[in-house]
This record gives sequence, C-alpha cells and structure tokens, in this order.
Amino acid sequence: MSAVNFNNSYASLPETFYTKQNAEPAPAPQWIKANTELAQALGIDTAFLTSNAGLDMASGRTAPDGSNPLAMVYAGHQFGGWSPRLGDGRALLLGEVIGTDSIRYDIQLKGSGRTPYSRGGDGKSAIGPVIREYIVSEAMAALGVPTTRALAAVTTGETVIREIPLPGAILTRVAQSHIRVGTFQYFYSQNDKASLLALANYVIDRHYPEAQNAENPVQAMYKGIVTRQAKLIALWMKFGFIHGVMNTDNCQIAGETIDYGPCAYMDTFHPMKVFSSIDQQGRYAWGKQPHMAHWNLSRLGEALMPIWGNDDDTAVAEISAELDTFSDTFNENFYAAFAQKLGLPELTQKTASFLETTFEALQNNKIDFTLFFAHLRRSHDPIYQEKFITLFETPEAAGMWLSQWDAIKAKSGITASDSQEAMDAANPIYIARNHRVEAAIQAGVAGDYKPMDDLHNILQAPFTQQSGAGDYELAPLDTEVVQQTFCGT
Repeated sequence: MSAVNFNNSYASLPETFYTKQNAEPAPAPQWIKANTELAQALGIDTAFLTSNAGLDMASGRTAPDGSNPLAMVYAGHQFGGWSPRLGDGRALLLGEVIGTDSIRYDIQLKGSGRTPYSRGGDGKSAIGPVIREYIVSEAMAALGVPTTRALAAVTTGETVIREIPLPGAILTRVAQSHIRVGTFQYFYSQNDKASLLALANYVIDRHYPEAQNAENPVQAMYKGIVTRQAKLIALWMKFGFIHGVMNTDNCQIAGETIDYGPCAYMDTFHPMKVFSSIDQQGRYAWGKQPHMAHWNLSRLGEALMPIWGNDDDTAVAEISAELDTFSDTFNENFYAAFAQKLGLPELTQKTASFLETTFEALQNNKIDFTLFFAHLRRSHDPIYQEKFITLFETPEAAGMWLSQWDAIKAKSGITASDSQEAMDAANPIYIARNHRVEAAIQAGVAGDYKPMDDLHNILQAPFTQQSGAGDYELAPLDTEVVQQTFCGT
C-alpha cells in the first residue's frame, strides 16, 4: 500500500483537458521544508513525506502509486488581454487525496519542468518564488483565508537562469482544485460544448454537490462560485493583501487564493497600492480587487452561456442576476470584516462613513495598515496607545480620530469586552511583511533557511502576541521597503 493514497479523478475527463506526462526528475534534490502538519490533515504518512521516498516524490524523481501526472490546459484574460491557450507551463497535477475532513485535495508539483503549455519557458522555478509561495500561502491559511497550501519545498540541484543564475526549486502545492475560470474559457473559445458540460458536471460533483438537485445545476454552480469569490476578496481586503495578478487563469473556481506570484501585503496604506512589477496600469490595485473579481466572474458567465440550458435572452438575464449578487455579498462581508477590525458590532449606513474617514486618516497620515489595527486592539495598554498616536503625523489628528471612534462605539452599545474580542480576532499582529519575505528569499538563495523557518513559525499564530517576536511586528525601515514584487516565471 502506498504511503499516499493517490488517485486522479481529473484524468477520467477527456484527453482534451490535459496532457499526461512525468516530471523532469531533479538531479540532486534537497529539502527546504516539509509541512508535516498539513500532511497529517491530508492523511499522508509524515514519516514517508520526510523520507528519501518523500523527497523523490516532491522533486519529480518518482511518480507514486496511484498518481497519474498531467498538465492541465486552460486559457485566460491576462491583464485584460485574451490568451487562447495557457495551461500548466511548469506544473504537474500528480493526483488527489482524501483529507481527514473527507474533502478531496489536489497535489501538484510546481517547477517540475517543461510541458506542452510552457510557451518557450523552461518549466522550472527558481528558489525565490517557491519560498515566497510557501511562506505566504501558509500565512494566509493561518489568517483563515481560503488558500492553496504548501506541502513541501525542495531544491533541485540545478541552476535556472532568470535575470541571474539562481538555484532551482520545486513546490508541492495542495488545493481543493486547480480548475480556473480560464479552464471554462478554454473550451468556450474552442466552441466545445461537450467539454464545457463535462467540466461543469465535474465541478458540480466535486465542489458544488448542493447544485446537483437544483432546477438548473449550472446556474446553481455559478451562484456558488460568485458567492465564494465575493467572500474571498473581502478577506483579502481585510488583511491588506494584494494578489497582483488577478487574471482569469488565476481565479480558482473553488474560491481559494491561488498563484502567489507578485503578491504583497500593504505597508503604508493607499487604496490604489500596487506592488506587481508587471501591473503597470494599476489594474489589480488593492482597492480595485472587488471590481476585477466581478469582471472575471462575468467572463465565467459568458463561458457558461452555451450550457446554461435556456434561450440566450433568458440565460443572459439569469447570469446577470447571479452576477449582481456579487456586490451585495462582497459589501456584506467587507463591512462586517471592518466592523470587527474596529471593534464595532456592525457598520450601518450611518456609520459606514466612519470607515471612509478611517481610510482617509490612514492615507493622509501615511500609516501602516497592519500596525494601525494591531496597535488599536491593544490601545487599552498605555504603551500601545502611545504607539498608536505616534502613527499619525500629529497627536491632534490621532485625537480627532480616536474621539470619533469612541463616540461611535458608545452609540453602538457594544461592551468593552465584546469590542476587544472582535478586534483581537480580526487584527493580526504579524503578517508576511514584504521585507521579511524578501530577506528569507535572499537567505534561501544562499542556502540558509533559518530566516524562512523563523518567519513561518511566527506567522502560524498571527493574532497572538509572541515573546521575542517584536521585530516581526515592525513596518519596514525606509531602506527595507519593497517597492515591487515579481512573478519569477
């Protein structure tokens, strides 16, 4: 019996959905990190994962029993421009396992070599993007944000050429799905109604089983996807997360954050903050993410038209009606999240303007987004109240905001303990700060994984004050500010 109970239900779909192939075996793999806690949740033998046999699996040297490696095909709008054929250019879906929660999870190698979808690339990954995705995806999971996970990271013993020669690496990624909006778009653009229907049925069976008994299962599936995306983006906004490359091929249908390329967390607040080096127009700025998710979902609606099951006029009306629910769901979750961050029971129409006032105060005073809320939750302590006040350009500006906050809290009737409990649960003290991630990457390039380990360990309890971790709270110094992040492909 295999140490990993693999199968691959995606391989049961028609061959137009993928190309079967094995990974390019890494010549001299070594561990960067293995996630034994996640392995246990997936029902994977941790002794196997950390063994030489586990290293062989994570480096593409062996395809374990029951796995059926394949590269998935999809299309996508990239920064608004249509690409009719993308696909897994440097990744292979090994197969799936059933977790201890009875949910089916994909296990994928990322950086495992060329596929038919590599578009001239080498199909490999440098160590930097692997370290970034490991740290940030696991940090997102600890924050409670739906996300892909990192099961393992290894070096390959090869050098890959980007701007400079860098050590090669492979990430073993776990997700409820690697199906994207772009997967539906691919078959829509091919006028392949049969494949569209097969894909929709697969997604319904696996991810939206409640849609099976609906009058229109495709509509019910779409409604579920819209709802999950709206809730996901509200969580990104809550923690100041900027995905950086919200193309339709990076919009996952199970509602998880996927593809941590040029992602970042805001330091100094600005609603139009962008880090991605390739987002020259600010298309995917922090404040634009809800609009871009809506745009992606409208592209999904278009792709579902041929299998919607009604005449075109009815289909358009029903798709539009489901898409219209995005704004309500997003706003409900967004305002609930920021009410919690502010220690308020809710943000009503009357008090929602205070959130705008708060954002203006953050922007005008050039305040670090995470520190603002982390200090606020501890402002009952005179030390942190002083730290909170010094975030503002003047004590008067801080006093004005605090007096408004106190007045709104008093009118809301929330108890001090309930307000505190809300803020403690919503405002992390530690996030995967860009300069910390960059420092971990630079150390990893040199073969030192201690900064990565230290950062990862702290980020597993982001809401809890940890002794000796004060430096990890801090905003970057001017000399440490990361201005741009990169895809690394």
